[in-house]
Amino acid sequence: MDLEGLWLVLFLSFVVALSGAIMPGPLFTYTVAKTVQSQRRGFLVGLWVTLGHAALEALLIVGLLAGVSELLGNQVVLRVVGGLGCLLLLYMGVGLLRDAIRRRVPELAGQSSADSAVRGTGLQRLPAALGGVVVSMSNPYWWIWWATVGSAFMVQYRIGWRTWPLLVAFFAGHEAGDLAWYLAVSSLLYWGKRRLSARLYLGILAACGVFIIAFAVYLAVSLARRR
Repeated sequence: MDLEGLWLVLFLSFVVALSGAIMPGPLFTYTVAKTVQSQRRGFLVGLWVTLGHAALEALLIVGLLAGVSELLGNQVVLRVVGGLGCLLLLYMGVGLLRDAIRRRVPELAGQSSADSAVRGTGLQRLPAALGGVVVSMSNPYWWIWWATVGSAFMVQYRIGWRTWPLLVAFFAGHEAGDLAWYLAVSSLLYWGKRRLSARLYLGILAACGVFIIAFAVYLAVSLARRR
């Protein structure tokens, strides 16, 4: 295990996580609504939401590690899980590029619908960190992502207890990707920005879309060559 490999896992997990985070979904909506409702230090909502989300993912990774060693030795399971991960990555990448081409930029102010949705579920009464846990658990896409892309990533790079530096790099990179996005969203909202720069947002969408598609192809080729 070399330093270059650690940096590669850190970088890949960061970009893959960032690509998933910037796609508007339940956690994005909750972060926006919770920030709008905050009277003090609303710029930290993204941090607290990510911490709750990260705590839940830490538990899930521990659970996955119990089965990763078995996956490493089973070529059929490896190819099935890896294949599903590749398909989901391609779907994500194409979706990101499509949104960039169509110039779909989410509004970050005047979130009456997002605010109403959060109030309607009673989530506004929960601390942001706990809300991050609840919203993540209630999102089927999150479970599907970890069952396919997350598992395939861990299997591909042999991430486990024995390779704990890779495990640390994988977890740190993944959570840093989430934190970078949600902290940026809550900070921009709290400090009075009406929306993210459309050009910047579309640029991030397009760049992440290209990267995710390329990574999916690389993962598929790697799986095909593995014996």
